[in-house]
Amino acid sequence: MSDLTRTRRSALGQHALLLLFTLIVLFPFAWIILSAFKTQIDLLMGRVFFTPNLLGFENVIFDKTSDFVTNFTNSMVIGLASTVLVLIVSTLAAFSLYRLQWPSWVLHSLLGWSVIFHMVPPITLAGAWFTMFRSVGLDNTYSGIILAHTTLHLPMALWMMGVFIRDVPRELVDAALIDGAKVPQTLWYVVLPIIRPGLAATGILTFIFSWNEFPVALVLSQRQTATVPLGIGRYAQENTIAFTEMAAASTLSILPAFVLLLIAQRFIVSGLTSGAVK
Repeated sequence: MSDLTRTRRSALGQHALLLLFTLIVLFPFAWIILSAFKTQIDLLMGRVFFTPNLLGFENVIFDKTSDFVTNFTNSMVIGLASTVLVLIVSTLAAFSLYRLQWPSWVLHSLLGWSVIFHMVPPITLAGAWFTMFRSVGLDNTYSGIILAHTTLHLPMALWMMGVFIRDVPRELVDAALIDGAKVPQTLWYVVLPIIRPGLAATGILTFIFSWNEFPVALVLSQRQTATVPLGIGRYAQENTIAFTEMAAASTLSILPAFVLLLIAQRFIVSGLTSGAVK
């Protein structure tokens, strides 16, 4: 057997293995999407061949008893606002830690505490946040949930932005400061253009985590401010489960993250693999 034949067979085996893993990952998504076009009877009977219909989507979007459109709007507002806040705070904090004159113990202590805080289950914090927000009038408000999501996702963003800013050549920052640029100008005109892939990667991940967050929103929100995960969960009642509507709502909930991934795919891959420096 020639080397060329062995190489081709090896490549074919690798592609087959990757295809198998891809199918395993995509199967649950395909199952949910197909279930959204079934009737409740077709779904419960496990029919593979069925007549597609849009009844589940109609009930989710247009039914007067459904709050999914409101839930979708709430998640979009909370996700975008918390992502912007996380990016601003994490970028400023990372630039300060890695490019200004802080003692090393400050850097390591803050990053270590971020890891510890990120490991704490969010549900353990939700009760304290609910009591605190109620005492200051922020319970069941966008502001309270946005602040909670910002707090939850800031440690992850701080670590990611720290990696990207750390890889920015120090000589560029020092040269800008020597030329008379202030720190805000250096950050805006020198650092931010270089770390745009990192900002995109961090922003997308933060938005997705905020979009999918369930336990904190369950405690801090009510019907007016409920998010998409809560809206999907309400289709599962004590005595009945609206499987078709749940599948339709789940399918619709995938769209924002999917669109963002398509738009920013190039920046995400570049940011996650190259550390934002080409």
